[in-house]
Parts: sequence; C-alpha cells; structure tokens
Amino acid sequence: MTRPGDPLILRSLRVPNRLWMSPMCQYSSEPTGPGAGSVTDWHVSHLEARAVGGVGLILTEATAVHPEGRVSPTDLGIWADAQVPGLARVVAAVERHGVVPALQLGHAGPKASTYQPWVDRRRRVEPADGGWIPWAPSPAPDGPVVRALSEAQVDAVPALFAAAAARARRAGFRAIEVHVAHGYLLHAFLSPLSNTRGDAYGRDRTKLVSDVIGAVREVWPQALPVLLRISGTDRLGGGLTVEDAVALTEKVVPMGVDLVDVSSGGLRPAAVDAFPGYQVPLAATVRRATGAVVSTVGLIEETGHVERILASGEADVVLAGRALLRDPHWARTVLREAGSPVAWPRQYAWALGPVG
Repeated sequence: MTRPGDPLILRSLRVPNRLWMSPMCQYSSEPTGPGAGSVTDWHVSHLEARAVGGVGLILTEATAVHPEGRVSPTDLGIWADAQVPGLARVVAAVERHGVVPALQLGHAGPKASTYQPWVDRRRRVEPADGGWIPWAPSPAPDGPVVRALSEAQVDAVPALFAAAAARARRAGFRAIEVHVAHGYLLHAFLSPLSNTRGDAYGRDRTKLVSDVIGAVREVWPQALPVLLRISGTDRLGGGLTVEDAVALTEKVVPMGVDLVDVSSGGLRPAAVDAFPGYQVPLAATVRRATGAVVSTVGLIEETGHVERILASGEADVVLAGRALLRDPHWARTVLREAGSPVAWPRQYAWALGPVG
C-alpha cells in the first residue's frame, strides 16, 4: 500500500515522497530587454519556500521554449543560453533542501500573449503593446486571430523543445515535463476541435507530440526521467476523451515517458464541476488501462483524501497547486498527519520542542 511519505524511483532518480508541487505561473519575469524571460529573486524565494515546506519534487511554471510561447510577456523562458544561470539558481535553491528540481517545458500556442491574471488574464496583449499573434495548428473562425503554422514551421517545433531540454540539463534540473495540456500548442495539435489540418499533422494529430518527445529524449540523459502533462479530456463535445488519453499514453511510454501527469480541460471554456479530486478518475483510468506511472491534481488538500488516492492505486503521485500557494508547508502537514517521518530543517526543528 502506497503512502504519502514513500519514495518513488524513476530511472536513476529517487524522489523522497509522493507530494509534488504543480507548475504555476508567477508572471514575474521582465517582459523585454536582456532579462526577458529570466528568473528573478521572486522565483527563487517562491520555489525555495515550497522546498523547505517538504514536497518531494518541484515543477517550475511552464517555461517557454520560444519567446512567443509565453502565456504572458512576463513568464519564464528557456529559449536562450542567457537564461540558464538564473534557472541554475532555482536548482540550487531547491536541491539544498533535498527536493528534486524539475522543469516544465511549454509553448502556450493559441493561449499565449495574455495579461497577468491580476490585470485581466482573458484579454490578449496586442503586438502594439508588447504582445504577439499566438501560434495555432489551424485558424479559429469564431475566435481571436491566430497564426496558423505552416508545415515547415511545425517541423521546427521539436528542435525548440530539444534545445530547451538541453539548457534545462545544463542548469542542473533532474527531470523535465513536456506540457501537452490546457489548450497550449501541443494540446491544440492533439484535439480535433482545434486541429483541422489536412497535412501529416492533421492526419495524425499525435505526430507533433511524438516528434517532440523523440527530440527531447535524444538530448535528455537516459538515466533521468521525462514526464508528460496531458489533458485527460477536453470536457467538450467532439473533443478529446479519456480513451484518447489512454491511447496517447500507450504510445508515448515506450518512447521514454516515465510519468503521465493527468489534468483536464483548458482548450476552450467548459462547464466543470470542480469538486475535490475531480480529475482523479481520469488518472485512475489511464493508470489501470496502461500500467503507466501517473500523477493526479485538482483541489486535493485533505490528508485522508491524499492517503485514499495513493492507497487505492488511483495515482502514484499527488500534485498540489493552490494549496501550496496558500500554505508552503502543506506537504509537511500531510506527511505528519499521515504518520510519515518528517525531517524539519534544523533552523526550525527546535521550535517543535517544549517552550522554555
């Protein structure tokens, strides 16, 4: 029976527990100039605080493989060598607390060039204001203007991810995750609702994802894991279903994907009953059908809930997002309540004893 404090082995990597930090954009990089897309002090302090808080692995926010792959102009990037030293600061800050540093590679595609959420995340930043026309697999007849990529332009996308993966390794990251969810570029190519192409990338909507994984695996060390975040369903009629998620998992695991991180939705607005653990059945279905190692995410906060998910085999890992924004020590609380050993930093441990 799996417990929250049990380690997980992925290739040569040992992750100390099953409570991981989900990627969450911080919208805190400089938008232009020599520091565009680079790590700031905010990123380092934010991620180190969660490492002190006891998670086993920390995933950075979606880190853009191209300047026009950022969700907003103030997102992190990994498209240039000059960004590597800042990312190495994150690695050092996380590793000194015994936590595994992982980086999520992403391209926001048709959901790029938006304002920060505290401004208006639904509104696009226009080119005249420092934004750009977002990339997409196909035109959006009833939506905002996008740049439908030519076949030659799509052919070049895997090399962007591979170059970014090589930079991530130079920065010292121990795992990478390819973002294929939430309506971003690779997800947009997967879904029949957004990919209406007639070329090779339309006839086989998994082709770009497969090509990206192949390119990443060529440069990423064989001893280290590659993760894949997917939307287990589009939650829209005519869109991707959990059966599609199972088929994709069956295809990518033999290619070198070591864990499938199952989320959902994000392609277009959809009605979602977001109760605690609402995405767990998707992860459980993928795990049962394929035998793959999977993680789950989505309003999972109570210790008993985490324990049931892991003990029942619905998922191998539980990721937390908003819970960790509200409480950096959420993982330590869950581990303590679940009866797992909790090693506090010596600077804090003295406060656990009696007063006096």
